[in-house]
Amino acid sequence: MFGFKKKSAEKESEKEPERASLSDRLQRTRSGLFGGLFSRNKTVIDNTTLEELEDRLIMADIGTKTTDQVITLLKAESKKNAEINPLELLKQVMLPVLQPVEQPLTIPELDKKPYLILVIGVNGVGKTTTIGKLAKRFQNEGKKVMLAAGDTFRAAAIEQLQVWGERNKINVVAQTHGSDSGAVIFDALESARANNIDVLIADTAGRLHNKDNLMEEMKKIHRIGNKFDPDLEKEVLLVLDAGTGQNALVQAKQFNESIGISGIVLTKLDGTAKGGIVFSLADELNIPVRFIGVGEQVDDLRPFNASEFIDALLVNET
Repeated sequence: MFGFKKKSAEKESEKEPERASLSDRLQRTRSGLFGGLFSRNKTVIDNTTLEELEDRLIMADIGTKTTDQVITLLKAESKKNAEINPLELLKQVMLPVLQPVEQPLTIPELDKKPYLILVIGVNGVGKTTTIGKLAKRFQNEGKKVMLAAGDTFRAAAIEQLQVWGERNKINVVAQTHGSDSGAVIFDALESARANNIDVLIADTAGRLHNKDNLMEEMKKIHRIGNKFDPDLEKEVLLVLDAGTGQNALVQAKQFNESIGISGIVLTKLDGTAKGGIVFSLADELNIPVRFIGVGEQVDDLRPFNASEFIDALLVNET
C-alpha cells in the first residue's frame, strides 16, 4: 500500500509543469504600460495621468498613431464622465489595431507537397528555436515534417537544427558549414516531395557581410523555391525579437521590401517591457502575426490572438 502511494507521488512529480498564463508572461510589458495607473473599478483620469500614459505607451513601442488614438479617446470620455473604466476604453481602441493581423498559420491540404515555410530573420532573434517549436507543433497535428538547415554560414545553426530533429525524430537535410544554402533547400524540396512530406521548414542565414548581401541571399533562396516549382505553396515567415523594439519594425520593413513577408513570429515577449511593438507592426505593415514566443517551452510558441493579448496587457496592475 505504501509503495503504491510512493509510485503515485513519483508519477505526480513527473507531470509536465502547468503552462503559464499569457498575462503572467506579459507581466513586464503590462507593468511598464499600466502599473499603478488604473483600477478596474473606477478612475478619475486627469491630465497628469494622461501625460504619464502617453509616455509609457511610446516607451513600450506601441507607436504614435495608436498612442494618439488612445489618449484622444480617453480625454473625450473622461470629459463626458469622470466615473469611467479606462481599461475597457483601452481595449476598445487597441483591439481594432490588432484584429486584422490575427491570422493563424494553417497548412493547406496539397496535391503537390510539400508546403514550404521559409524562416527568415537576423541572428539572435530565435529562428532555430522557433523552427524546432513549429516542427513539433505541426508534428503534433499529424503532419509529416522535414527540416532544411539553410543557414550554412553559422556552423552552430546546423547543429542546433539537427538536435531539434533528433529530439522529435524529424529528418534534417543538411550539408557542411559553408555550403550553398540554396542548394541545401533545393535538395530538401526534392527529398520532401519524394517522401510525401507535408511541411518543409527551412532555416536561412541571419548574418552576412552587410545588409545588402543578406537581402540578396534571401532573394536567391526565394527564387530557388520558384525554380523547384513555380506553383510551390509557401510561407515567408519573419522572426523578430520583441526586445529590440523599433529596430524590429525596421527589420520587418527591410525584409518585406526585399522579398515580401507573409507572416511574423514575435519572440521573447516574456523578457521585455517593449511588447507594444506588435501594435507598431500591425499599424504600419499589416502583416499577419502568426505566433508569439513567451517562454522556453515548446508550447510557449503560441498562435497570436488579439483579444487574449490585449486582455493579458489590461489585467489590473496596482
